[in-house]
Amino acid sequence: MGFQFPRIAYSKTSDIPKGYFAVYVGESQKKRFLVPISYLNEPLFLDLLSQAEEEFGYYHPMGGITIPCSEDTFLDITSHLSV
Repeated sequence: MGFQFPRIAYSKTSDIPKGYFAVYVGESQKKRFLVPISYLNEPLFLDLLSQAEEEFGYYHPMGGITIPCSEDTFLDITSHLSV
């Protein structure tokens, strides 16, 4: 039985496990979350990325993808993804 990484995880380190990518979420205080690459197939997550594109274009002040929503909203949306 192998170790199973959570579907989504808060991360303070720069290490990103294979199959995941980092996003920054929050209104005033940004937190870094690791999300599975498989979320890129989910329409709800793609909507979040579209909002990020509308808000920031290709410039993300945190150096990675910044999702323009509250942490609670992000966690609620990602908890409904079936990946």
